[in-house]
Amino acid sequence: MNDTKEFLKQIGIEETYKDFQSDKRFKDGGQYRFEVPGIQSPKTMDALLEESIKEDIFIHRVTQTKGIMMLSDDEISEMVTLAKGYGCELFLSVGPRATYDTSATVHTKEGSRIGYRLRGYDNLVYAVEDVKRACRLGVRGILLYDEGLLWVLDKMRKAGELPLNVHFKLSAHAGHSNPASAILLEKIGLNSLNPVRDLQIPMIAAIRNAIDIPIDLHTENPKSTGGFIRHYEVPDFIRVASPAYLKTGGSVAANHNWDTTEKEAIARIKQVKLVKRVIDAYCPDAIPSPRNSNNLSVPE
Repeated sequence: MNDTKEFLKQIGIEETYKDFQSDKRFKDGGQYRFEVPGIQSPKTMDALLEESIKEDIFIHRVTQTKGIMMLSDDEISEMVTLAKGYGCELFLSVGPRATYDTSATVHTKEGSRIGYRLRGYDNLVYAVEDVKRACRLGVRGILLYDEGLLWVLDKMRKAGELPLNVHFKLSAHAGHSNPASAILLEKIGLNSLNPVRDLQIPMIAAIRNAIDIPIDLHTENPKSTGGFIRHYEVPDFIRVASPAYLKTGGSVAANHNWDTTEKEAIARIKQVKLVKRVIDAYCPDAIPSPRNSNNLSVPE
C-alpha cells in the first residue's frame, strides 16, 4: 500500500495521525462558527435570533432546507432583512430535487441513493432559476445538493451571471465523505463542504488536511439521519477541522425538511448553548469568528 499512499501524497491527499491539528482558520482568524439549520420561515428565524440575543450567543449562519421555491418573495425579503439586521449569513437551499419531481425511484430503498440530485435538463434549468431568484432578492448563500449544479453555478458566477460574492455550500445529503471528493468539489467552486454526518474524527481530519474551505459538521442530528448527538466531540471537531461550522439544533427536528416552530427555534438555541458549554469547559482557548466579521456571507 505504500506506493498508493505515496501517489496520494503527491496529489495532495496525506494520511493523518492521532495528534493532527488544523492550523487553518477563517479569514477573520476564527476556528469555528455556529450554524443553525432547518429554519424554514421568517417567523421562525425571528424567534431564533431573538432567543440567541437573549442568551448572548451569536449565530453565524442560518440555513433554510425546504427550498427557495417554497418561499414567497416577501418571505425571502423578510429573512434577508432579519439576517442583515442581525449580521449573520443566510443560506437558502435549492428547491428542485429528485424527491420533489416525478421520480418514483428516489422513494425506493435502492433509489434513495439518488438523494436530492437533479434529474434531466429541465430540472437543471429550474434549479438555476431558483438560485437566480434568491440572488436577485439579496441572498448570498446557497445550499446545494448536486455536484453538476455546483459546476454550472460556479461557471455562472465567474461569467458575472451571478454575484461574485455568492457562496455555495454542499449538503451532507450529497453523500461525500473522503478527501478526494472534497478536493474535486473545492476545485469546481465549492465554498463550504458538509460531509456525511457520521464520519469519525480521523476521517474528518483527512478531509481537512486536503482542502482549505470551511467544513460544516453536525454536532447533532434528527432521528431520520441517525439521531446521534456529538457534543463531547466538538473540541476534536475544532482541533482537526477548523475552520468549521458547528451545525447545531438538528436533534430538535424529526427530519431534514422539518417545519421548525417558534418554540422549537428557541429549543435549538438551547442546544447551541449546550455545545458552547462543552467548548468553554474543554477547549476554552478555541477562537470563534467575531460577531462583526467582514468575512461572513451576509445578504445584501
